[in-house]
Amino acid sequence: MVCRSLSVAGRRVCVMSTSQQPAEPATDGSATPVVPRPAVAARSEAVVEPAPAAPADGTAVEPGTAAAPAAGDEGTEQAARSAPPTSLSPSRASDFMQCPLLYRFRVIDRLPEKPSEAATRGTLVHAVLERLFDDPAAERTAPRAKAMVPGQWSRLLEARPELGELFAEDPGGERLSRWLGEAEQLVERWFTLEDPTRLEPREREMFVETELESGLRLRGVIDRVDIAPTGEVRIVDYKTGKAPRPEYSEGALFQMKFYALVIWRLKQVVPRRLQLVYLGSGDVLTYDPVTADLERMERKLLALWEAIRLATETGDWRPRPTKLCGWCDHRAVCPEFGGTPPVYPLSVSPRASAEDGQGRMGPV
Repeated sequence: MVCRSLSVAGRRVCVMSTSQQPAEPATDGSATPVVPRPAVAARSEAVVEPAPAAPADGTAVEPGTAAAPAAGDEGTEQAARSAPPTSLSPSRASDFMQCPLLYRFRVIDRLPEKPSEAATRGTLVHAVLERLFDDPAAERTAPRAKAMVPGQWSRLLEARPELGELFAEDPGGERLSRWLGEAEQLVERWFTLEDPTRLEPREREMFVETELESGLRLRGVIDRVDIAPTGEVRIVDYKTGKAPRPEYSEGALFQMKFYALVIWRLKQVVPRRLQLVYLGSGDVLTYDPVTADLERMERKLLALWEAIRLATETGDWRPRPTKLCGWCDHRAVCPEFGGTPPVYPLSVSPRASAEDGQGRMGPV
């Protein structure tokens, strides 16, 4: 693997590649030219499905926040809370690797979490960057994008009224005004990293899902997919935080390789480039995967799912304390902080035998 930094259009770009000579990004931030979006956008066959309101693995609209059960009678809500996991997304996979007990709280118990200003700001910025491409190329300007922030915040509040609690103790609106200004700054910085007048994404906020031969179902939402006239695919993800140090870049690419694996299994095409755009620091991290990368990712996910399956069956979800515990909403019920987890809502069974295929859910 080769990782080096270079200056492109006034920002730092880290190009990573498994080949001896990594690909140079174009000066506008594009890995390859892209084809114009059709007047009537045709969804990519066999790839895109409507995004569900509450995915079965517990993924919610806000990254890292468990979805609340649908309204209904108590039995229905309990069934929703008690359902074992049936699929894996990048965020939930990261939860389990960070702390198995956190995964249980979010996916099995579906404990509520308070919205955070940082995560909600990320959702808002993503919405602006998605909607901006609805406009003709010539109208995709920084002032236009910044002007969209208040309107997108109103739309977000309408869809999720609970987000209003973030600024409930801000009667004068100073915090909200400052927060919206920070979102505008992030949106404006994007224009120093990519030129939207030269981009016509094939897909935005694209829901993807596939089932591996093992039976493991993978799913997620990709921020942007660009396709070159030659058919090369670039997967792009926006991050509102700062880029990690080079020694931690592999962890940052986990989500992107996850998506690349899904696209590869669905379309038999290895994406040409994976691109992370860090709006918080003005960096772009790119990686050019090869088949061996995706095969390794698949093996890793299968091993991860096997660990999740065994924990689901046995009820053995162990906490893994780290410095991130300080930001966890569930310390009151975490044994590491003197708390007691809720009663495990699923039946506990002996460990499945080796005859159960790796990656498949055993009986619960």
